[in-house]
Amino acid sequence: MERIKADLLIIGAGSGGLSTAAGAAQMGANVVLLEGHKMGGDCLNYGCVPSKALIASGKVAYHMSHAQPYGVHNVTPVVDYASAKDHVNDVIATIEPVDSQERFEGFGVRVIREFGRFVSPTEVEAGSYRISARRIVISTGSSPLVPPIPGLDQVPYLTNETLWELREQPKHLLVIGGGPIGMEMAQAHRRLGSEVTVIEGARALGKDDPELAEVVLENLRAEGIEIAEEALAKEIRGEAGAIEVETQDGRLFQGTHLLMAVGRKANTDKLNLEAAGIETTRTGIKVDDSLRTTNKKVYAIGDAAGGLQFTHVAGYHAGVIIRSALFGLPAKTKTAHIPWATYTQPELSQVGLTEAQAREQYGEKLEVARFHYSHNDRAIAERETKGLIKVMVVKGRPVGASIAGHQAGELISLWSMAIANNLKMSAVSNMIAPYPTIAELNKRVAGAYFTPRLFENETVKKVVRFVQRWLP
Repeated sequence: MERIKADLLIIGAGSGGLSTAAGAAQMGANVVLLEGHKMGGDCLNYGCVPSKALIASGKVAYHMSHAQPYGVHNVTPVVDYASAKDHVNDVIATIEPVDSQERFEGFGVRVIREFGRFVSPTEVEAGSYRISARRIVISTGSSPLVPPIPGLDQVPYLTNETLWELREQPKHLLVIGGGPIGMEMAQAHRRLGSEVTVIEGARALGKDDPELAEVVLENLRAEGIEIAEEALAKEIRGEAGAIEVETQDGRLFQGTHLLMAVGRKANTDKLNLEAAGIETTRTGIKVDDSLRTTNKKVYAIGDAAGGLQFTHVAGYHAGVIIRSALFGLPAKTKTAHIPWATYTQPELSQVGLTEAQAREQYGEKLEVARFHYSHNDRAIAERETKGLIKVMVVKGRPVGASIAGHQAGELISLWSMAIANNLKMSAVSNMIAPYPTIAELNKRVAGAYFTPRLFENETVKKVVRFVQRWLP
């Protein structure tokens, strides 16, 4: 067995692991990176990248059949589902070199294509290697959570990992789980011509603001997607091409294919964490706000840390631990400025507190500024007027923003910056956005916050009238 010593050992070559490895190696650290499966992890191979590629195929098909409002005749698209999957694979292949073993070896990282398991608090075995390191980073990501629903183990089902292997278009796709993954894949398949039923045990898009989630859900239903809420799956039965889902309240749903999209679980099973003295929680590895585990020489980042499960969070975590592991500087994570988005059409995004959370925390101190897409000229020109932006404000500073509508995922970044830097609403209102752009919505909602202070304030009006009397 070959023994290796390193400054930094990273287990897992997903988003967080790759970001950490690239940064640390380029700053001069001796870095070893372990990956027993695919470079790029879930995001590149099974998650963000392929899902957005399939969504793009669905969007093209939808606009072909809904072109009349723009003065273009509707046509019925001829969808080749297998070719749409070829498009997905091509997108993955285009991005793959950025996450490749060769690229990271070019940075000076030693890449070992084996799974790692702890054999002591400071040592990890991977194949025929035993690695000891000053600091270790666990970046093993997460996998689809498959709940123990009676009968599920007797029928074929898909997850976000196996969906991309499917070449035959589902005639009727049943989706268990009404979160972002379930809703994105439901709309993509509906637009490509499948019948789709979403079965959600509680409320669809339940982590988002209910008012804004309803904007999205209303549109999905209008496109022909059946969304069954408060429908907890009780039993699943059938066979390939004929699957039934029965819910606790007796409802019965039938389809040809089944997609499980009920959540994610941290990948920790292969790590032998007990040997390193690392404790876990219900959602992942136990960490403090510096991302240290109960073994102070070991960090956990991204999905493995059991918090917000987003690629951009893993990248953020990488920056935090590089400051700590490489420079010995204090570094702590924050979550108030971390945004997320659901890439349905219209999109749905959030950063900071929702209105309900802000009211609970701040009470009467809270002000909510609102602005509708229907008043944005670019949205009108593109017939994308469904939507709303609202910003939760306390003492002149935003504490949260919720957006449902066209390009919501793009718009939310500005509010992340504002919250991260403790900016006032005046900083956003002072911004100049090109006309006409969707980005004007951010400026206009900031203006809506100041409107009652400027235009509905009698003191302001009295001052203006007084000044006008004396101006030459």
